[in-house]
Amino acid sequence: MKTISIDKSRIQRILVIKPRAIGDVLLSTAVLPDIRSQFPGARIDFLVESFASPVLHGNPFVDNVITYDTHVDSSISIITGVRRKHYDLVIDLFANPRTAVIALLSGARYRVGFPFKWRRIAYNIVVTPRSGDVHNVEFNLDALRRLGIEVTSTAPSFYLDEESRKFAQSFLDDNDLPAGEFFTINIGGGWEIKRWPVEKFIELSSMISHSLKRRVVVLYGPSEEADAARISTASKGVLAPQTSLKQMGAILSLSKLLITNDSGPMHIAAALRVPTLAIFGPTSPRLQGPYGNISEIVRNERLDCLECNLTKCPIGNPCMKELDAVTAFEHLQSLIRKIGNAQESSATGSMRAEQKHNVAL
Repeated sequence: MKTISIDKSRIQRILVIKPRAIGDVLLSTAVLPDIRSQFPGARIDFLVESFASPVLHGNPFVDNVITYDTHVDSSISIITGVRRKHYDLVIDLFANPRTAVIALLSGARYRVGFPFKWRRIAYNIVVTPRSGDVHNVEFNLDALRRLGIEVTSTAPSFYLDEESRKFAQSFLDDNDLPAGEFFTINIGGGWEIKRWPVEKFIELSSMISHSLKRRVVVLYGPSEEADAARISTASKGVLAPQTSLKQMGAILSLSKLLITNDSGPMHIAAALRVPTLAIFGPTSPRLQGPYGNISEIVRNERLDCLECNLTKCPIGNPCMKELDAVTAFEHLQSLIRKIGNAQESSATGSMRAEQKHNVAL
């Protein structure tokens, strides 16, 4: 990628924009370590919608998280607030009409973004989008490459606080769940046709209980508690309590693996290095799948309409409704083998390192 030269000595205030969704915001955190490394003395702020802001809480590479609510805050108020900060560099990783206008009117010397339709006029440093060719993490990192910033870190991050860790451990203690021994299931997804039917989750969780003798903790979001309860009851598992994002992440971090639709929790698990069985249909695992972690993808491979990216299915959602639990269970067993191989490899590496150390002594 062709880089552009900027006067880095004049960069004292930086704004990164990625307003939503939870998974997308999390994937954008991959840019933050190298921004901090390149501009160690600069102030780095992040503009995000309020509901997704917990993703950034505790991130050591962000000085300030600026939030707004689309139902309350007008574009004028947001722009006014941004202009008052006197940013030198604005990096818009979303480039929708609202964020493009925010960038354009920010007053920043350098405005970085993607040339989607008319929004190209908002930026004086334009990044060629590769959204259909590379994972979303790499799409975000291209903004840094365009600025000539060396990319040394590609891992998204999700930081847990001590209070959330204590919450999760208390939940495990109350339900007699040994850390690292139970499975988690997340039934949510960004829109309806990305969600595997509840009945399928019930079948799979029952297989886990009967064949693998593992307990299942079922996670859920707003309005999903009744369905989650059905799954946990059928599998003699445990219904998670209502949680914040951080609390949910803390529970995930103590589990052996996660079974999930393409969703924010999937990306949180990957960032926390929790092995993941990800169920995909209308979206692409190559572009939006679990990043940089042990994972297994399960899809209804009999179809040729996968990765349609539609939010409504004109043919009845066969990618999810016709994906059977037996197939998912086979992929789950494959994931478990991957976990075992990784642990064996890690143990072998540790043993060899210890042997070298002893020889050196």
